[in-house]
Amino acid sequence: MAFSKMLASIIQYISEAFMRIFGPTDDAYPVIGVQPFTGDPYKEGKADAW
Repeated sequence: MAFSKMLASIIQYISEAFMRIFGPTDDAYPVIGVQPFTGDPYKEGKADAW
């Protein structure tokens, strides 16, 4: 009896992980499109000198 409960809990754990990985996403990110670049462009002379 204990073995069957342990086996059932292991199978449930693995199947829940499988569904979490391969299931549909549940992200609630807003659809906002492409954002403009607001940073500084890379300048090759400054970043080379540590």
